[in-house]
Amino acid sequence: MTIFNSIEILVVDDEPNIQKLFLRELANPGRTIYTAGTAAEAKEILRTTPIDVVILDIRLPDENGISLMGHIQETIPHAAIVLITGYADVDTAVEAMKAGAYDYLTKPFSLERIEQVIERAYQRVRLMRENELLRHGAGSATSTPKFIGHSQAVQRVRYLIERVAPTDTPVLLTGESGTGKNVAAAAIHAQSLRADQPFIVTNCANFDKELLRSELFGYCKGAFTGADRSHEGLLPLAHKGTLFFDEVGELSLELQAALLRVLETQRFRRVGDKEERHVDVRFIFATNRDLAREVELGRFHDAFYHRINVFTIELPPLRERREDIPALVEYFLHALAKNGQSYQITPAALHQLMTNPWPGNVRELRNVIERGIILAEGGIIGTKALPFCQKTCRSPRESGFATLEELERSHIALVLHAVGGNKSKAAKILGIGRKTLYRKLAEYGLTDPAAPSP
Repeated sequence: MTIFNSIEILVVDDEPNIQKLFLRELANPGRTIYTAGTAAEAKEILRTTPIDVVILDIRLPDENGISLMGHIQETIPHAAIVLITGYADVDTAVEAMKAGAYDYLTKPFSLERIEQVIERAYQRVRLMRENELLRHGAGSATSTPKFIGHSQAVQRVRYLIERVAPTDTPVLLTGESGTGKNVAAAAIHAQSLRADQPFIVTNCANFDKELLRSELFGYCKGAFTGADRSHEGLLPLAHKGTLFFDEVGELSLELQAALLRVLETQRFRRVGDKEERHVDVRFIFATNRDLAREVELGRFHDAFYHRINVFTIELPPLRERREDIPALVEYFLHALAKNGQSYQITPAALHQLMTNPWPGNVRELRNVIERGIILAEGGIIGTKALPFCQKTCRSPRESGFATLEELERSHIALVLHAVGGNKSKAAKILGIGRKTLYRKLAEYGLTDPAAPSP
């Protein structure tokens, strides 16, 4: 589950001693304390800072604390509000709890009591936000997604991810459908300095223009028909984390312009709101379109394109890295197996996988292996379990055997996989020189020996 490791606390009290108490005794690396002596000062902080817990005095010099509570609930719906009261205000505090306040403290209060209330309030905030993150497809940072294989193309992708991940630079992932753009985005987040913060995925093709604007920026109560309460958008939910836009080419020009401003200023405005809010988000975008061509045709915002095209990683199609197929097959056989069952694939079936054109790329390969597991006999996946082998397999032919050339190609790929891509070891096992191996790699289209290593 996504972890929120820093609590943002706003203390609203006009007594300097109360403010000093919180700043002196409660501030630590896991808590950031903001203080305000008036409702006006509190509103200014709330406008620019995503707050988790608000400690709010009922009596303020410029506005009633209960009235300010309503403003907080509209501004940051997930924030937990803890009221500070005198004994005379306890009844008011109880009524405020019915209206949504989390708890109340009566003066004088102990530090132990304050810390207990803050921790419990924050746990509630975490739960609410994690539920929202799950609803929006938030990823977990407990493991690092990896590209399987040892081809030059995959090594290059890994190298680029490792270099860009620790930065906050926007990343544009390009490539055909099924090449692993989602895996690349998750890997960038997992290797970034934001790895323990939210990773939110949104597919731009799944929303219409108006719905995506509301989901992205959030909206205020009454902003449109049916908006009976305020709603946090994806941007504040992704605060301090990463927001991944898949199929960014599907965004309308209007939304591209709005996102451009967020990229440049880290500020946004909810639908129906007059106030701007600050957010700290790292952006990753992905597309299978030629965005430069889309710009020429007037279907993609020129300035937005140049802003997101700072660091581009192109994901290679599977047909250009066939030597990675044995490793991918092995990975999927383990990842998709259920109840401790183990599966193997016959050499003939693997050969078919090596020679298939794979228009759906790695995603299609995964689906084929999943189908093969269902149809496996005795844990063995043969050619009969492969959907494209029912009528169209180029070999084995009537005899059921592959040609020597086809077997050699598959065997070289298997050996390369077994030695982790080490060509010197592969050549030694195969009983040939390195020059001969490089020639055969080029001949069979397994890799490009002239490609520079990262």
